[in-house]
Amino acid sequence: MTAATAAMNQTEAPRRRRRFDPQFVTRAAILTVVMVGILLVFLAPLGYSALLSLKTEQQISQLNSPLLPSDPATFEYQGKTYPVYYVPMPDGSTHELALVKKGRQSSDFVDPANPGAGTITWQGSWRNLEQPWEVAPQWDNYAQVWNLIDFPRLLFNTIALAVIGTIGTVVSCTLVAYGFARFRFPGRGAMFTLLLATIFLPSAVTLIPTYTLFFKLGWVGTWLPLLVPAFFANAYDVFLIRQYLLTIPRDLDEAASIDGAGSFRILRSVVLPQAWPVIIAVSIFTFVYAWNDYFGPLIYLAGHDDLVPLQVGLKRFEGIYHTQTTLIQAGNMMTLLIPVILFVIFQRTFTRGIVVTGVEK
Repeated sequence: MTAATAAMNQTEAPRRRRRFDPQFVTRAAILTVVMVGILLVFLAPLGYSALLSLKTEQQISQLNSPLLPSDPATFEYQGKTYPVYYVPMPDGSTHELALVKKGRQSSDFVDPANPGAGTITWQGSWRNLEQPWEVAPQWDNYAQVWNLIDFPRLLFNTIALAVIGTIGTVVSCTLVAYGFARFRFPGRGAMFTLLLATIFLPSAVTLIPTYTLFFKLGWVGTWLPLLVPAFFANAYDVFLIRQYLLTIPRDLDEAASIDGAGSFRILRSVVLPQAWPVIIAVSIFTFVYAWNDYFGPLIYLAGHDDLVPLQVGLKRFEGIYHTQTTLIQAGNMMTLLIPVILFVIFQRTFTRGIVVTGVEK
């Protein structure tokens, strides 16, 4: 046995003992249950919206309707459809029977499992009986929303704005962050502090001057006011990327420089391959922000329905179909689908990029 193997065994031994420690197992189980409970509470509104999107307005308005999209159970008998009820029998058992003839004191039922046996007369008021429910999701809600709001067009506009804006933000912020992280020049600290200070500047303060500038340039009514600023970096993403780049050893830059690599070659071949976690984190941040942006497109694309993204289109759809709760929720779920899939795919890299950016060099 080598010294390295012995040292590894000595390190793993306490871990193995801790795994089988009853106190440790109990604490881990309690922590897991608590975290799962918090997660369920956090996701409960999203789950409820998903269930509403699969219901009809009748299912929502029915009394004592279950949480799942369901309709009262029915049974077809002799060419007609009859409701099914839980009927208590004289022997104490309860059967699901179809009510074929209503009466005040007695009613006639048919057993769906054996309709050929004829009717069963039951003494009592059928109004006091409860009905079973059958799960009946309404997938047509999504098809209706797809056609009513021209979803393909809105989806294309949203993806185009989000993808182009993400590319511009990542490229510009990476270049600025690389300059602050790797180059020494007079006033670097003051410039970086000034850049970070812009985070505290409310967007409402610059709204009117910015709109006036874009109006003078003739950009209002186009995508340019939403895309061009993305290519000029922003303080928040620059800070994240810079903090991550500071964790990459400078020795690698110096080795590449000795081999004749220039600044851009070092960035492309040395820095970026090691900075993918923070690049993906910034990309997801930017993509989700652009995907959910409502205020910007509402201001600059007003009156141009062929250019607006999903958020503006959905808001207009809610104003027209405000009584159709199920359709509104279906539209919301369709809008959330792509960001959720994107996060699930890159969640490990995303988390790593966020964590490492907070580590000091």
